[in-house]
Amino acid sequence: MTVALLGIRHHGPGSARAVVAALDDLGPDAVLVEGPADADPLLSLVGHEGLRPPVALLAHAADDPSRSAFWPFASFSPEWQALTWAARAAVPAHFCDLPATLSLAVDSRTEGAALPAVRTDPLALLAGAAGYDDPERWWDDVVEQRLSGVPPFAAVAEAMTELRGAVPQPPGDDAEHEERREAWMRQVLRRTLKAGAERVAVVCGAWHVPALAALGPAAPDARLLTGLPRRRAVVTWVPWTHSRLAAASGYGAGVDSPGWYSHLFEAPDRPVARWLTAVARELRTEDLPVSSSHVIEAVRLAETLATLRGRPLAGLAEVQEATLSVLCDGDPVVLEVVTRRLVVGEALGSVPAEAPTVPVAADLWVRARRLRLKREPAPRELDLDLRGSTDLGRSRLLHRLLVLDVPWGRPSVDLRRSTGTFRETWTLRWDPALEVALVEASTWGTTVEAAATARVLDRARSASTLTEVTGAVETCLLADLHDAVPGVMGALAERSALAADAAALMEALPALARSVRYGDVRGTDVDALRIVVDSVLTRACVGLPAAVTSLDDDGAAELRTRLDGVTSALGVLDRSDLRDRWLDTLDAVSRRPDLHGLVAGRLDRTLYDAGRLDGDETRRRLGIVLTIGTPPAHGAAYVEGFFAGGGLLLVHDEVLLGLVDAWIGGIPTDTFTEVLPLVRRTFGAFARPERRAVAERVRSLGGRIPFVRESSSTDLDEGRARSVLPVVHALLGVRS
Repeated sequence: MTVALLGIRHHGPGSARAVVAALDDLGPDAVLVEGPADADPLLSLVGHEGLRPPVALLAHAADDPSRSAFWPFASFSPEWQALTWAARAAVPAHFCDLPATLSLAVDSRTEGAALPAVRTDPLALLAGAAGYDDPERWWDDVVEQRLSGVPPFAAVAEAMTELRGAVPQPPGDDAEHEERREAWMRQVLRRTLKAGAERVAVVCGAWHVPALAALGPAAPDARLLTGLPRRRAVVTWVPWTHSRLAAASGYGAGVDSPGWYSHLFEAPDRPVARWLTAVARELRTEDLPVSSSHVIEAVRLAETLATLRGRPLAGLAEVQEATLSVLCDGDPVVLEVVTRRLVVGEALGSVPAEAPTVPVAADLWVRARRLRLKREPAPRELDLDLRGSTDLGRSRLLHRLLVLDVPWGRPSVDLRRSTGTFRETWTLRWDPALEVALVEASTWGTTVEAAATARVLDRARSASTLTEVTGAVETCLLADLHDAVPGVMGALAERSALAADAAALMEALPALARSVRYGDVRGTDVDALRIVVDSVLTRACVGLPAAVTSLDDDGAAELRTRLDGVTSALGVLDRSDLRDRWLDTLDAVSRRPDLHGLVAGRLDRTLYDAGRLDGDETRRRLGIVLTIGTPPAHGAAYVEGFFAGGGLLLVHDEVLLGLVDAWIGGIPTDTFTEVLPLVRRTFGAFARPERRAVAERVRSLGGRIPFVRESSSTDLDEGRARSVLPVVHALLGVRS
């Protein structure tokens, strides 16, 4: 009997080719690959034209889908090449690692604990001994780029044996878990040999090779595996991406440059020239001037750097340096584009329909195919016209997925601001982690619509605020969850009847108004919502006088936001009776003398914009607030409330501009520094063209600007005062 232990890193093009060569030489009658043993039934799909890497095995606990694990495979993964070799040669293949039913049941793993470097990457110590500070580069030099001679497996096994003997196992549950994994691998190998296999190839991580070299008696391994907790697990194939293979994504056995590794595996001849040609092509898509001579010089530079550094071939470091120097003109920002698109890459694998999946996921992909929505790893904008049946169906599906916390699509703009139109813009990007979210969503139903309906009903019934319920109502309309509407409306009626806080009622009104308006757009019956809107607005009007009493600065700012929200919402509804009721309330409240300046200014501006205050009355109120007898802080808050959102009113009303100008010039010196931040916040929020126009209007007022009130004090140094005027004129754009 012959057992070939092919110990490698989990991803590497050279290692993958070496494994295939070793399998060709050995001609095994059984292949064992590191992976969850209970995924063996899924190996029948290897070789299927619909199963294209990168893919991953997804295992999740049947009773808790959030507890899950992935085993990724790329085209350049030695394990994947071993599996595809076995499928082509009709040789039995098996996964030999600890089953997911056991690994998912271990709740006491040292999550987040700091482990010795040998457990994170056993090759790091060998690389350090060889004088390398980067284990990835060391492995490339000694293994990936030197595979034309003797296969590396014997040397790797010897190095791992010495390393395991020199470095003690780390204490704790992780060490016990590793021992169980290796015990299971030995048990699988024993069963395979006992079943009659004469030549067995085992493809596993290099660290495990010494533990499998001598099988020893089976009894200790059996005792180690007896009595372990188990948890029913579901395992399937899911698509994966190159970016998720990258070490930066958090996958422990990842690589820094999956795109580069994929290129080396698929283009073994002249890889540097082919790579830099692809880089040039990518840069040309960005309208950068890259010629053939640039590519030739970059290839020469990369090969020269490799020669100077004693490397057998130019690696990624040399190629990146040549790219930066020759093709990117030394610009690291351009190099980052190349790194993101090519070095990491963004390839998405595929899984055949025969792969087992949860019903909600199957329903999603049936609907996605019907609506011509494709899973893509790179972000893509999707503009929808809701007047078309296909785009309307896409919108409903994406909204339902948002309800289920499966954000395949995210609104590129705030949909809540545009629900009165027939257009939506989404950004689509499929992340493999959403496969787990789909499994979790299956607890709510067997189809996307049923699951979203149950989920939104649960949210409405468990909501603690009226705003949460109104959000659920809006969601029902956006996602067309008509079966959830009665239950959500019942929760809304109950919650709105109990709500007495005017601030909470005002916060809920915008969502209700959007729901009514959006329901009209989509042809939904929203008569019941109109009744709720009337009731909520009436109670908000009744409670507003009490809500504006004794406000601090933060409370006033929050109330101003809610006042604006209600005013805007009533504009969306386009109902004059509700608008008049609201403006009558604001008019009555605005006459109170105890209002916070921010609220008073906002009320007056709203009434002015609505035509309830004419110019003379507005100037009179502004003049009263900006008199010398009014505290400057109150005046500044009023100005902020009145002019928030734009300063064009100052440009077109010279009297208002003069009042504000005179007020600023009359602020006493001892309080000016206190008021300045408030004034700056108000005018700093104006758009730049508005600020420029205001400055021009100030200049046209005629003469100097009275920044400091005239005083009879004889202590004024006019020479020093004049010295600052050129700077002030330059800041304001006023000619001296």
